[in-house]
Amino acid sequence: MGLLTKSWHTWFLEERPSVSLALFRFAVAWTAAFHVIPTFFEMGDNYLSTAFREYNASFFTVQVLERVAQNPDWIVWAMAGVFVLSLVFYFIGFLTPFSGAALYLSCLYFYARNSLHIGTLSWDMYLVVFFLTLCAVYPGDSFSVDSLIRGDPEPWNRKRPFFQQRLLQMVIASFFFYTALWKIWPQGNWVTDHPYFYLMHYPDIGVMKQFPGRSLLARHLWLSEAVEYLILFFEFTLPVWLFWKRTRIFAILLAGFFHVLLVVTMHVPTIFFFLFPSMLLLFIEPEEIVNWLERRRQAWKAWGRHKLIYDGGCGFCRASVKRILACDPTGRLELVDFRSEDVARLDPELTHEACHAQMHLLEREGKLTGGFHAFRRLTLKLPMLWPLAPLINIPGLGLIGEPIYRWVARNRFGFHLWPTCKTNVCLREK
Repeated sequence: MGLLTKSWHTWFLEERPSVSLALFRFAVAWTAAFHVIPTFFEMGDNYLSTAFREYNASFFTVQVLERVAQNPDWIVWAMAGVFVLSLVFYFIGFLTPFSGAALYLSCLYFYARNSLHIGTLSWDMYLVVFFLTLCAVYPGDSFSVDSLIRGDPEPWNRKRPFFQQRLLQMVIASFFFYTALWKIWPQGNWVTDHPYFYLMHYPDIGVMKQFPGRSLLARHLWLSEAVEYLILFFEFTLPVWLFWKRTRIFAILLAGFFHVLLVVTMHVPTIFFFLFPSMLLLFIEPEEIVNWLERRRQAWKAWGRHKLIYDGGCGFCRASVKRILACDPTGRLELVDFRSEDVARLDPELTHEACHAQMHLLEREGKLTGGFHAFRRLTLKLPMLWPLAPLINIPGLGLIGEPIYRWVARNRFGFHLWPTCKTNVCLREK
């Protein structure tokens, strides 16, 4: 294999864990949510037939703009519903490729409907990044409902070709480089015209916020010039620092601090707050994230894990606990099959009959719960289930949840027709 071929394979085709892209999915969803949803609170002024609208003919064709402009209000409301539903599905990773495509198309729709309220240069950048994330299904590999449906107990370690993450790395690096290149272009040239100095004199409702040191920058041109040159040097050289392993961590921290300064000193879109810093984290090697998870698993093993007692002879039960393990990347749970281990030594209440009737959770502190109440406790113990905790732990919900759980547990022998249960142990022991 030649050097060029080997380098190409290493940079783009080598299979590596896709955990980084799964985490990046959250940033993509949150960015869309915080950028678009606030515009829905004034639908009449922003998107409906009563709104004053502007159109971006440089991004869309005239035919697309005309077609979207003719849509009646009920279609606009329907697209708002599509946006919200696909946003939720994409965030939780349910039907990730389809929900992501629906979310992307609805973002384009509202951009075409009125670019005045949604369109900025950073939004154009966001759409480019979002499109790249749709080129493969990797963002739904882990930390998703899709991974639970698959029943993969360690989805964060699933390996995929690295090309998609590498492209996203190249995109954020090019954003910085070409932003600096634009700043030395003839119009608004930072080297000769010093627009940053004059921005210090703008009203607070303009581009700049009121921040400590602003009056000092406004009084001294040489100080504003120094800041301009420092920013130019930073943006031009950051791509090199990011791709060079020895300076990568420093570059990520420095760029993160740079984005914090942008948010503190300027009125910038939420994209600078949610998406761009998350793209910088894509430079962290995915193996480092997997290794960190493994260190956390070893730490929990040393500290003492919560024990989940289940029926290892039931295929339906085995499939269920595999999905629970997919929600436990840091290894806080230890599975205990009551059929193969003496669980009575763990707690006298763990009799054969009790374990056969329902699963149990024995927490490291000694608290024992079973059935629906055990699942309730799991939503408090596993970080990935925390979003469910407020719903599952509503006072009085046990009056409904417990009977439903008991019915499923009592009739799980009927699920022997599922491909997850082929031994029919539960059916024989009914």
